[in-house]
Amino acid sequence: MPGSQLKVSKRRAPRAGGGWADFLDLAIDHDSEIPLLQQVCQQLRQAIVSRSLLPGSRLPSSRRLADRLGVSRTSVLSAYDQLLTEGYVEGRAGSGTYVTDDVPEQLISAILPRPVAEKAGSLRLSAAGKRFRSLAQGLEPFEDIPFRAGCCSVDAITIENWRRACSRQLRSLERVHLRYSDPIGVLSLRREVAQYLKAARAVRCDPEQVVILSGAQQALDLSVRSLIDPGDAVWVEDPGYMGARFALRAAGADLIPVPVDQDGLDVGAGLQRCRNARAAYVTPSHQFPTGAVMSMRRRLELLSWAKENDAWIIEDDYDSEFRYVGRPLASLQGIDQCSRVIYIGTLSKMLFPGIRLGFAVVPKELIEVFTGAKFTTDRQPPTLQQAMVADFMRFGFLTSHIRRMRTRYREARDVVVESVTRFLGDLIDVEVPECGMQLAVHFKHGISDLKVAEAALSHGISVRPISPLYLDSPARQGLLLGYSGFDSRKLQFASQRLAEVVKSIL
Repeated sequence: MPGSQLKVSKRRAPRAGGGWADFLDLAIDHDSEIPLLQQVCQQLRQAIVSRSLLPGSRLPSSRRLADRLGVSRTSVLSAYDQLLTEGYVEGRAGSGTYVTDDVPEQLISAILPRPVAEKAGSLRLSAAGKRFRSLAQGLEPFEDIPFRAGCCSVDAITIENWRRACSRQLRSLERVHLRYSDPIGVLSLRREVAQYLKAARAVRCDPEQVVILSGAQQALDLSVRSLIDPGDAVWVEDPGYMGARFALRAAGADLIPVPVDQDGLDVGAGLQRCRNARAAYVTPSHQFPTGAVMSMRRRLELLSWAKENDAWIIEDDYDSEFRYVGRPLASLQGIDQCSRVIYIGTLSKMLFPGIRLGFAVVPKELIEVFTGAKFTTDRQPPTLQQAMVADFMRFGFLTSHIRRMRTRYREARDVVVESVTRFLGDLIDVEVPECGMQLAVHFKHGISDLKVAEAALSHGISVRPISPLYLDSPARQGLLLGYSGFDSRKLQFASQRLAEVVKSIL
């Protein structure tokens, strides 16, 4: 491997199945009364029906398998013929023997033993393990269906630019991508993120303060586990983001719900409920789910509280890139003079969720803390993908992508506002957001948002009910409608379908 590059030769695409049959644990008992060919046949059949060998997998050549098992080639050929007759494998001229793509389901059912289900209550779990299981039971498979929050638009220009950034890194393929690296991310990406945040969000940071993570949720998890002990009180917005509550509850924190109004988190109410809380989780630039922007007065009050009480502030700035009216207020971190704020952002919404990269900007005193936490969690983020994203940002592709998506998302927002107002105007109040990727509608006549969400899903629409996002404040009935990632016609049709669902329940 001379030089700093890997030479990639032109080769045919690898065969289906990956050649995993060569790794099967096959063994022949020469002292058994069962004929050798039947032993070979039984073990291969079991591997196929148990999905150890997937459809399309290539079996070893008869000669190689015979040498490996210490049997005659005739025995292996006879076993292959038997499997061919039974419909488990097929021969391909000049290529070999492959597991068939359509193994009869009745054969699998007849051979595989039925698993015995464990009673959920019989497993010995930690308190956190029980919470994780409960959370998993409530998760739904993610589908790009209308109004699903978190969907992103990716146009042909972004796809081509992403290919260019990826191709450049794959052509060079530096050695650093083949070994372990810095747990908090490669310097090239941390430098680009720092420059972007300084320009776009007035974040005050150096590259060494940027920690690259697997999305904002990992940033939340590491922040909570690094700063919060079980039993510590933490302010959370009410209503607020469920993902943050999951992370806090997993750490054993005592959640203190603090009401939100048009100026964001009510700091005065937080002081009355628990002045000596250990931390506060906030979404000041675009409160989730109300869309409120925290006023400057409230921001200064929150920072003053954190300084006086030696408390931490976790600032989740999840989608402020997509602002449609003027410029947003500077980040909370940008006006923090006492290093009390951990700033969290994500590339999963800037670009697309599949990229699974986020970041945290931490005070310099916490760099070693987060380095150790990241190392313990998953050692390091993938260096090759980081280098690709760094190129994507350095060449200006991210800036142009955000600019185009800002226009597209604003148009999508306006389509949804117009459509739901036309079809449901007398039943709802619509909050038109000035930024973000979703909007809130509230019901006027006591309609159950849980019932609407359940019924809408059966009609191919995914809406998030708002009432479960409340902890202590009186819950309002309403829905969150994601509009990013969908074209106008689909949003209009979904709005009409949603109106039909609501009226049927009413």
